[in-house]
Amino acid sequence: MKLTAAYHGGTRYDITSGQHRVITDQPIEDGGHDAGMSPVELFVGSLTSCVAYFVGQFCARHDIPRDGLTVDAEWTMAEDPHRVGAIALAIHLPHRITPEQKERLLKVAHGCTVHQSIAVAQNVAIKLNPHGHS
Repeated sequence: MKLTAAYHGGTRYDITSGQHRVITDQPIEDGGHDAGMSPVELFVGSLTSCVAYFVGQFCARHDIPRDGLTVDAEWTMAEDPHRVGAIALAIHLPHRITPEQKERLLKVAHGCTVHQSIAVAQNVAIKLNPHGHS
């Protein structure tokens, strides 16, 4: 699987994957034009939307309405190295579910692909000009 982040002036980078495009930028106070979410917001948003999707699929399988389903995220930064240090997700489901369903729903949420991708140590290789361009 592949995608590309390409420079579009200032602090803006557009991510393209197939026919889809996401704009990332920095806030004005950080020298950007705020044309899109920052990469950190996109990272947290990726996790949040993945959890929402997995919870939504659980609801669909168990005939629990998905209308009104939201997932809120709050995060704090940490240093050495500079990174997202903690993320708190709050799932809001405005429908009654049993304690057993709640336990299973939370298990499903923790099993989402993005959460598993950061819960397990990553192998990220970063190279410069890997195809011999100078």
